[in-house]
Amino acid sequence: MAAEPDSHRAASRRRARAASGSTVAAPGAHASTEAERARGPERGIDRSKVEVRRSARRSRTVSAYREGDRTIVLIPARMSHAEEQRWVAQMLAKLAAQEKRRVLGDEALQARAAELSRLYLGGRAEPEHVRWVTNQNSRWGSCTPSERTIRLSHRLQGMPEYVVDYVLLHELAHLLVPDHGPRFWELLDAYPRTERARGYLEGVASAARLPHIPGARNT
Repeated sequence: MAAEPDSHRAASRRRARAASGSTVAAPGAHASTEAERARGPERGIDRSKVEVRRSARRSRTVSAYREGDRTIVLIPARMSHAEEQRWVAQMLAKLAAQEKRRVLGDEALQARAAELSRLYLGGRAEPEHVRWVTNQNSRWGSCTPSERTIRLSHRLQGMPEYVVDYVLLHELAHLLVPDHGPRFWELLDAYPRTERARGYLEGVASAARLPHIPGARNT
């Protein structure tokens, strides 16, 4: 059973962008000629996965966020190429640092599952094992009720905590109700950020053009 991405609501892309990212004020929107000459080639940046968007309306701030497997960097239109390179590197480093702080190890993930079960499911969902896996590219999480095991896709690492909590709680609920019927969604109604988390994941799935897989709320 799985918490799986939908891609039918384009508006949710905006919610995903707003929920995770970084914004920094850029003091002095033009670099000196000397600074630009001193600037060497950027290393370690896969520019095929970075999209820079310039805006004439943006004068002092630089923002960045993840969109699927790409990083979007928003900069003022008047920035020089050298400044662009510098800010892309800085924002990538900033996002990576934020994401590293949010990643739980398997033991911490197991402990978080126990806490979520206590808070929202009365402690009734008791998984034997909870771990990250790298072989789930079309679903966010999965569980095997007969073995009481839960697996979360590594693609969730770095996403907001409330999103990871939602997927983890989704899989915990499957230990109690194996299908996506009304009883299942009644369990998830106890989590106040269910709809927000689903909107975030839908935005990521849509941006990455992931296939639609059934599993949405029955209405």
